[in-house]
Amino acid sequence: MTDGITVMVVDDHPIWREGVARDLTERGLDVVATAPDADAAVRIARAVRPRVVLMDLNLGETTGLQAIEGILTALPETRILVLSASGEHADVLEAVKAGAAGYLVKSASAEELLAAVRRTADGFPVFTPGLAGLVLGEYRRLAGSDRSGPAVPALTERETDVLRLVAKGLTARQIGERLGVSHRTVETHVQSTLRKLQLHNRVQLARYAIEQGIVEE
Repeated sequence: MTDGITVMVVDDHPIWREGVARDLTERGLDVVATAPDADAAVRIARAVRPRVVLMDLNLGETTGLQAIEGILTALPETRILVLSASGEHADVLEAVKAGAAGYLVKSASAEELLAAVRRTADGFPVFTPGLAGLVLGEYRRLAGSDRSGPAVPALTERETDVLRLVAKGLTARQIGERLGVSHRTVETHVQSTLRKLQLHNRVQLARYAIEQGIVEE
């Protein structure tokens, strides 16, 4: 039995690729496809429309960055989680700028990977510990260097509170417990904020919160 989350695994090493696909399948995810390179990843993703793409950055002669951009151009609602041997800051930032929803290093355990894929499917940004602060700092730096953008839509105090906690990766139930409201009320605030900001999901909300300096370290 699967839990309804469809996943595609992209890696140029066949043993690693098939091993990850098998681990995820055994733990209840629906691995609908695998791919060995960027071109195949984009082509296959268009056909199977996975909810989450789990992708390495080093794909032999091609780069995962090309695949990220190609997949998201065709399937903007698909979420991409990078799984890479590299923890280099430049690789992390380039992946996020290309549109990745999260970044894990390959030292993650099978259970950590499973939890990360599920959270990514639910719209939350997921990073190996230590990398989230790097991304936060970079977005703040970029936001601080350009203050000439359009006016920021006004959010209520409660919407701002919810946005701050969404960006920290909390679920609606966890936010509700923190703020003393029901999870349905939290979802109402989330949907209202998405409409006001003309965004589509929680990953975009988190990025917005980081860019505006709403998230506290």
